[in-house]
Amino acid sequence: MKTLCKILFVASLLLIMTACEEFVDPENQTSGGSTVQYSGEYSITVNDALAENIGAHEDDDDYSTDYNTENRIVLSDGSITIGGTGILVDGNIITIISGGDYYVTGTLSDGRLIIECQESETVKLILDNVDITSSVNAPISVNSAKKTIIFLADNSVNYITDPGAYVFDNSEEDEPNAALFSKDDLSITGSGSLIIDANYNDGIATKDGLIINSGIINIEAKDDGIRGKDYLVIKSGSININCGGDGLKSDNDEYTDRGYILVEDGEISVTSGTDGFDASTDVLISSGAINIISGGGSGSYAGAYSKKGIKSNKWLVLDSGNFSINSADDAIHSNCSIVINNGDFTIASRDDAVHADTSLVISGGSLNITECEEGIESNLIAIEDGNINIDADDDCINSTAGNDVEGDDKSCTYIYGGSMTLTTRGGDGIDSNGSLVMTGGNVIIHGPSSSPEVILDYNGSFNISGGFMIGSGSSSHMMQAPGSSSPQYSLKIMFRSSKTSSTIFHIEDSSGNEVVTFQPVHRYYSILFSSSALVNGGSYNIYIGGSSTGENINGVYSGGTYSGGTKSSSFTISGSVTSLTI
Repeated sequence: MKTLCKILFVASLLLIMTACEEFVDPENQTSGGSTVQYSGEYSITVNDALAENIGAHEDDDDYSTDYNTENRIVLSDGSITIGGTGILVDGNIITIISGGDYYVTGTLSDGRLIIECQESETVKLILDNVDITSSVNAPISVNSAKKTIIFLADNSVNYITDPGAYVFDNSEEDEPNAALFSKDDLSITGSGSLIIDANYNDGIATKDGLIINSGIINIEAKDDGIRGKDYLVIKSGSININCGGDGLKSDNDEYTDRGYILVEDGEISVTSGTDGFDASTDVLISSGAINIISGGGSGSYAGAYSKKGIKSNKWLVLDSGNFSINSADDAIHSNCSIVINNGDFTIASRDDAVHADTSLVISGGSLNITECEEGIESNLIAIEDGNINIDADDDCINSTAGNDVEGDDKSCTYIYGGSMTLTTRGGDGIDSNGSLVMTGGNVIIHGPSSSPEVILDYNGSFNISGGFMIGSGSSSHMMQAPGSSSPQYSLKIMFRSSKTSSTIFHIEDSSGNEVVTFQPVHRYYSILFSSSALVNGGSYNIYIGGSSTGENINGVYSGGTYSGGTKSSSFTISGSVTSLTI
């Protein structure tokens, strides 16, 4: 049994790595003989990733219809009225058997609307103040068609309610499994509203592709909210989901070019029992306003189930948008790679805020991580730009190959730009189980007060050639500075006694010019500082205490005048790292 489990694990891992190979060189993504390298090859856009997936079923004329069609259905218990052709009525069950445009209005307290036509035919279904409740099965079910497009008429409010248990005949077997169900491609459009009360299983589900072009959709579902097997594409609209399972889901895991979720725009609010978004391959978001509470939020435990905010097995690419994610599990998670190109993020997570197994690239945007175990974690982390604020219980940034080896695991964090404020209560500010490379950017670390956690920790090497870094931390002598071969100079200070969080740390050059004025948020025993302001042969003075009239931005004072401190020490730069005990 153990051998079988190992075989299955290796097989699943190979599938994940194969799914990444379109953009990622797998030789650079292992913890083998060399550190994972990065030179921009893992930074892609939504369109780049989308090109590797099957196209959606959308056609130019999909969203035009004849509201004055002769094919008309007026619902009423026991007295359904129909006009035109292609419509069969049996009691309170309506079956559409031919392609075309169909206008529907009225109420059924216990009935169904079924589409069962040739697989080459398209049905356009106009819902105008429709209310259908069924006591036996899905109120609306597409059993066969090329595709079906549902139009939500202007100013209409449409209701669908299914029972808590379905009755299946021989032809239906165990399907439908959603209040609005389709075995074939399905699209929803229009400016009206659709309200679904799904008591049996899913709210909306298709066996092929699903496109939501527009509309106002509100769903209460026992299990998943909206599920498109091959893909789920949301182009616009307002979607509100409260469900016991996953909020948005695409679950075709048989083909590498299917099973994706694409959001182009829209307002999406999900409260889910398990994952907010869950894709077998990619999650791709171009824009939109997205609010997710998964698994009860950061105050809950994930337990045995996945309760992530946004989850993919392949690529997770976020080009832009406004995101609010509160999750019991990882907030943003990929079993392969994550790329954040832009967007505004507010994240609270019981576990990691942003986690990718293979690579994680941030090239822009604003990330405000207010609560998490670890902030940003992956084998390869590359931060090119953006504003990042992390408040973590454990490590704020952690590069790891995930194999729990002692020593250098060949993972790496690259910092090329951006502005980061990293605050940790019980972990390291930056922790690499491999190496660190910093060429630019602005990094402020409010590290832990207690040992053994430190400002930064690495098992490989740390080369710094540009940027600004300052951090405070514990008394642990495990604290590290950049490597001795680094082109930019650094200062490492250990204090003989702790300093309170209200105690300012200040450096000025021999002419009295301010180099840095810093106020940590925690009690501190150590300071790490690296900046181009430190020059070879330069002499500097350190002051403790005092005050500044400047603006305190995340702990670093900008502008103003420093005064009132006590001179603690002086030093002269003569090597890459100057170490002091004062």
